[in-house]
Amino acid sequence: MARAAALASSVEAVLGSRSNANRVFEILELLAGREEEEEEVLCAARTCSRLFGALLERRELFVGPLPAEEASLAGSYSAEDKYKIWMRHRYNDCVGSLAELMGHGAFQVKELSLCTLMKFVELEARYPLIKVEWKGSLTFPRELLKVVVDGLLPINEDASLLISRFQEYMEYDDIRYFVIKAVTENIGQVMQKTKERPLPFYQQNVFALISPINMPNKECDMVKFMVKQDNWEELKVSKLQAHRQAFEKMWLSFLKHKLPTGLYKKVLVILHDSILPYMNEPTLMIDFLTVAYGIGGAISLLALNGLFILIHQHNLEYPDFYKKLYSLLDPSIYHVKYRARFFHLADLFLSSSHLPAYLVAAFIKRLSRLALTAPPEALLMVIPFICNLFRRHPACRVLVHRPNGPEGMSEDPYIMEEEKPSESRALESSLWEIQLFDKEVKKKAIDVPLEFEQVRGLFGKKNDIFAEHFTLD
Repeated sequence: MARAAALASSVEAVLGSRSNANRVFEILELLAGREEEEEEVLCAARTCSRLFGALLERRELFVGPLPAEEASLAGSYSAEDKYKIWMRHRYNDCVGSLAELMGHGAFQVKELSLCTLMKFVELEARYPLIKVEWKGSLTFPRELLKVVVDGLLPINEDASLLISRFQEYMEYDDIRYFVIKAVTENIGQVMQKTKERPLPFYQQNVFALISPINMPNKECDMVKFMVKQDNWEELKVSKLQAHRQAFEKMWLSFLKHKLPTGLYKKVLVILHDSILPYMNEPTLMIDFLTVAYGIGGAISLLALNGLFILIHQHNLEYPDFYKKLYSLLDPSIYHVKYRARFFHLADLFLSSSHLPAYLVAAFIKRLSRLALTAPPEALLMVIPFICNLFRRHPACRVLVHRPNGPEGMSEDPYIMEEEKPSESRALESSLWEIQLFDKEVKKKAIDVPLEFEQVRGLFGKKNDIFAEHFTLD
């Protein structure tokens, strides 16, 4: 209590008379003292918030390019300007200390430092420290906001809790726009030093900050700004196209670097809903999806789903798609936890009646061959799945109705090891692996039991294949 009273006295003295300006050091010294007790640091931060908030409102900080402190004192500035230059340097000291405190060990200190800096962002937006060159020029405090963004993205610790606290500010269209640009700049500065080595904490922090971003769908949706400019309609920050360009550049900057394995899955899960719809050129994601495909397992499958979306919704030409899907058919698909998801997606990918018979036949043969060593419960998926392929693609029924066809592995012309479905000779074979098919094909079509829970959507729409919470263990 004594410390709080002393700091309050210092504030009253500084705001009461410029002759007491040096007493600001009593506050700043406590704010910069990382060894101080947590409560004392919190008290100093609250005091700085009050002091410099008042000075900004009273326009007692120098406006324009800030001269060096020593040069200003020795120069031909007026006493008024010298005071404002000096106090602006003290304000910068305060901002620097608050930025450091965003990395403090106590969350309460981090949170208060963040909120105080964002209060200064709002005040600087209202009372700019940037000299207005012409009426209506943009005066948003981008540099101060970048200080905040840099503080939210430490390299060696998890900042997800502080980032979640920051999300309320992202509802402002101008804050979101300049945060996106600051994140892009931050990624460039940090990742160029790593020589493509993943930084798990840092990249998780970036993802935590950018993945919840709610982008506007229409320009008329952009109505919530922290600061209104005189010629707002003429500025990029009010244009949806500019927001999309910044958003696209940010994601491409993030995804061009190698990610920790778990992050690929997280990105791919939100890709269709939260990223692709807000990009000007969604097909630019092909490099990321190609890299993700090479990781294997569930990540490869999700990457193919992203490519499928680009092919069908954005007219991407990708001739290797089915070859890549075919290469994922190995014994593990019948044993892994995500096999139900695999068959969901494979069913979607092979649903077109325009697929050539040789391609579908290759999938049928490889699935059937793998079924020879599959666990019994997996057969409950694969047999109805293959039956449905026959119903969609009648030309493949020759695999069932071939009386003089091969009856075993030694006679089978199908080349299991061939990577290209077109050269596997599947259509020359028969389905000797599974004897149930004559009976099954004649049955009335049934729904394939591919999932235990009702599926709600690939793109969050009814009757699609991605559930609201799409997770792969």
